[in-house]
Amino acid sequence: ENANPLIYRRSGERPVTAREEDDELPDSIDDREIFDILPGGEGRGRAGAGAGAVGAAAQGRAGRCSSAFLNPAHLIRSINDPEHPLTLEELNVVEQVRVKVNDAESTVAVEFTPTIPHCSMATLIGLSIKVKLIRSLPERFKLDVHITPGTHASEHAVNKQLADKERVAAALENSHLLEVVNQCLSARS
Repeated sequence: ENANPLIYRRSGERPVTAREEDDELPDSIDDREIFDILPGGEGRGRAGAGAGAVGAAAQGRAGRCSSAFLNPAHLIRSINDPEHPLTLEELNVVEQVRVKVNDAESTVAVEFTPTIPHCSMATLIGLSIKVKLIRSLPERFKLDVHITPGTHASEHAVNKQLADKERVAAALENSHLLEVVNQCLSARS
């Protein structure tokens, strides 16, 4: 469909601050961590989401989650495009400025921009982003993954599907669709 997409330069790895390295200080989740979660931690995820339950050790003070426990593979910037051998970041489908996090209210909103207005893979891309977040974040977070307004011909229909928990759950029960999502989430060699 989009045989020759524009390719954008990947942003550099984010610098780690002294505050983030200090295990004694609470570290709230922010947009940087959703876009590019810190390397070097152990994986964690939501119970029943294929990544194991969130352990008590992964919880910081006041129920906050420490970024040091997030797995380096849990990066929405590195999710693979289903049609091209490129990441969503390289296609400018996801950008850090389109990630909104409110740790205090436990909400995460991610806008993504399909490469063309009639992209047939928009729902699959949104589902891949949502699954990555479900597997990476504690259950306390309410997730909102949607198309950047005005960038897709069927944005309302796609956003409705992505917001429907039952449709998302049903999609993930489809073994073929789950295999495609897992390919999008797997590291490229």
